[in-house]
Amino acid sequence: MKYMLLIHHGTTPTPPSPEWDALSAEEKGAISAGYKTVSEAPGVTPGQWMQPPESATTVRVRDGETITTDGPFAETKEAIGGYLTFDAPDLDAAIELASLIPAARIGGAVEIRPLVER
Repeated sequence: MKYMLLIHHGTTPTPPSPEWDALSAEEKGAISAGYKTVSEAPGVTPGQWMQPPESATTVRVRDGETITTDGPFAETKEAIGGYLTFDAPDLDAAIELASLIPAARIGGAVEIRPLVER
């Protein structure tokens, strides 16, 4: 089964930010190594990092009128910062991989969603 793992950064320090700059070189290296390990895991198709939530534009159509709003639909702490897909034997394997994603350990979360395969 294919799963999409949506990485919610929450309060995790991400570059560029003062919080990221405050981390030691060792901490930054461990976070980078963690993402590299996950990206190279068998069955993983890495996604892309996203620009910060404040760069988002949300689109709604109401009564035939297109309405745009600057920023994300969700609160910034809930915004998705990245994603990947994972071809896994079962949900347990996807949970195990998600637990390796640094954001899940340092203030964020990872949402796992099965993909509809056609």
